[in-house]
Amino acid sequence: MNSLHDNQLRHLEALGQSLWLDYIERDMLVNGELERLIRDDGISGVTSNPAIFEKAITQHAEYDKSIALLARRGLSAQDIFEELAVEDVCRAADLLRDVYETSCRRENCGRDGYVSLEVSPHLAYDTAATVAEAQRLWKRVGRPNLMIKVPATQAGLSAIRQLIAAGININVTLLFGVARYREVAESYLAGLEDRLANGGALDHVASVASFFLSRIDTLVDSFLDRDNRAQAPELRGGALRGQAAIACARLAYREYQELVRSARWQALAAHGACPQRLLWASTSTKDPAYDDVKYVEALIGPDTVNTLPPETLAAYRDHGNPSLLLKKQMKAARALPGQLAALGLELAAVSDELERQGVQKFIEPYDRLLAILARRATELVA
Repeated sequence: MNSLHDNQLRHLEALGQSLWLDYIERDMLVNGELERLIRDDGISGVTSNPAIFEKAITQHAEYDKSIALLARRGLSAQDIFEELAVEDVCRAADLLRDVYETSCRRENCGRDGYVSLEVSPHLAYDTAATVAEAQRLWKRVGRPNLMIKVPATQAGLSAIRQLIAAGININVTLLFGVARYREVAESYLAGLEDRLANGGALDHVASVASFFLSRIDTLVDSFLDRDNRAQAPELRGGALRGQAAIACARLAYREYQELVRSARWQALAAHGACPQRLLWASTSTKDPAYDDVKYVEALIGPDTVNTLPPETLAAYRDHGNPSLLLKKQMKAARALPGQLAALGLELAAVSDELERQGVQKFIEPYDRLLAILARRATELVA
């Protein structure tokens, strides 16, 4: 690569899309790797989840010294995990602080420079516990460029409203459907209205709605690959394979555009409110038949965020072709739910199933990590 101008990742910002890294681990925070990604690739945020922390902590020996020190203090595995996660998040937030401050000066509210930390996945169906843990983590990290991740479950919707009203930045996670996105957006608006009614300032309250992509195609494609297609022979041939996730994302973006044009939103924006941007998550391609930058290329558009794992980031740096495609093929996107329904698959059911699976897929690595930490703590102290 001869210059930053040759880096395809750098073109995304010019097209209105922010680029965040869907990964965090200690070595990259201390060896200058994250600083390089910020400087050279234009990374302007970091997201994490229980699966990411499990991979980072269990596969990298640089955590061992901290684990041993914390174990000698008598901390439980859960407390050790929180100590490690909070330390990493604080370091990342500090490295991104200049990005955040620049964003605040440029747009009167910080759109970028955030690091996300998730509440325990075991709280996904408990509103009160989610609110309490989010408030505790927010105070503990003590950085204005922190986002607390809250799942888009029914219980999470109420928590989102309460936390936004309290002035806490929220990354809404595990979002799989357009109908649920509308409810998430409603919770954000209601939270801002509650805050305004109580005399709170709306600037510097930020949120993103993380729409998970590849998992949608994985589930829908598995359905299409079965014999259900016989119900509608004209749709045979795999024409709908790999189309559902991008279609859902485009429909959600259309909802977003309508929302920010509404009088209700304009009234909040007049008081300094920041829009809750859509964030494209789960962007690594699961099916090897698909392009490795499939969930980047098709979803570039203004006022969006894409969070990429390191492998997808490297792939797009190497052979991405940035272009504004998010608002293209909207007619096909609108037709797809009906086409799937004709085959016997309702996207609402897909969203519900993926939400259930998503919560479980965060609980499992979280519990595995705690078990590994308990064992490693014992070994290191011994």
